[in-house]
Amino acid sequence: MDIRIRRVSIKDLDAVTGVEAICFPEAEAATKESFEQRIKTFPESFFVAEIDGKIIGFINGCIINETAIYDELYNDTTLHIPDGAYQTIFGIDVIPEYRNQGIAAKLMNHMIEVSKLEGRKGVILTCKEKLIHYYAKFGYVNKGISKSVHGGSTWYDMILVF
Repeated sequence: MDIRIRRVSIKDLDAVTGVEAICFPEAEAATKESFEQRIKTFPESFFVAEIDGKIIGFINGCIINETAIYDELYNDTTLHIPDGAYQTIFGIDVIPEYRNQGIAAKLMNHMIEVSKLEGRKGVILTCKEKLIHYYAKFGYVNKGISKSVHGGSTWYDMILVF
């Protein structure tokens, strides 16, 4: 299986929106409008995974100076700080038929490597309790329950410091 990871393009908008709709419940899924703004504002930290030209997953997030994600970031791209200290991860999506094949790990490792090359201090994300152990494999540390109430769920703040 030849997986290609590349920077997102505005041409990918419909495909990315479709993948998100498959991977997240509606209350948590980003909208097409939100993805359009993200692609236009921070394409340097938005990567897609594709097989034979088909997008099967992606990872994205803005850059900030704080060490925890807060809900306004998901919908307000003006909060992106291009030369900020921390890369956020808003979501890592892989469509179901391609899960458990290391694609999410490839996307995560790519984002971590790019963040290091860009001189960031680290990467931050929020996750549900059942995924804390998964992100710990990459070196993320659980900082406890997040202030985020995105989608009405309980989230945990995770940080990977370089």
